[in-house]
Amino acid sequence: MIRALALAVLAGCASSAIAQSKAAKPDIEKGQAIATKVCAACHGPDGNSPTPVNPTIAGQFPEYLEKQLVNFKANSARKNPVMMGMSAILSPEDMRNVAAFYASQKPKGGAAKNADTTVLGRRIFRGGDVAKGLAACASCHGAAGAGIPSQYPRLAGQYAEYTEAQLRGFRAGERVNDAGRAMRMVAEKMSDAEIKAVADYIAGLR
Repeated sequence: MIRALALAVLAGCASSAIAQSKAAKPDIEKGQAIATKVCAACHGPDGNSPTPVNPTIAGQFPEYLEKQLVNFKANSARKNPVMMGMSAILSPEDMRNVAAFYASQKPKGGAAKNADTTVLGRRIFRGGDVAKGLAACASCHGAAGAGIPSQYPRLAGQYAEYTEAQLRGFRAGERVNDAGRAMRMVAEKMSDAEIKAVADYIAGLR
C-alpha cells in the first residue's frame, strides 16, 4: 500500500515536471506572430535588419535577446526610448517566444567596407593589445565572432555602424548591462580609430 502510494506520488511529480517543462518551452510560432507585429519594421521579418541603425538579430542566442528585452523594458541598465516602448507591451513569456523565434532564423551576414583598417581590426579582435591591457575580442566571442551560448553574443556579420555605436556607448558608460563591466573595461581602452576598425572587421566575419 505504502509502496503503491509512493509510486503514485512519484508518477504525479514526474507528470508535473514534464508539464512544467513543456510550459516553459518557448513557442516559436507565437514569437513569430509577435515579431511580425512589433519588431519586423525595424529588425526585418526574419531578424535581418534592413538598416544599419538597427541590429541584425537573426541567429542571435535566445538568452541574450531575452536579456536585452528585459533590460530595455526596465529602462535602467540599457536605455533606448524606442525599445523601451516596444518591450513595455511584452510579457516575460512574449520575450522568451520572440527571442526563440529570432534565434531560429538564419543571419545573412555582412561585409567589411574599409580595406585600409582590416589589419588593425583583425589584430585587435584576435590578439588585443598587451601594452594597453586590451583583451582580444575573440577571447570571449570566438575567432569567427560566433559567441558562446548563454555567455557572449554572436557578433559575426553585424552592421559596423551598430557595433561601433555599442562600443562607444560602453566606453561612455551609457550602456551598462555588461556582466562584470567586461565590455566597458574593453571599450574604455579603445580609441575611435580602433573601435571603427574592429567594428568593420566584425561586419565581415562569417
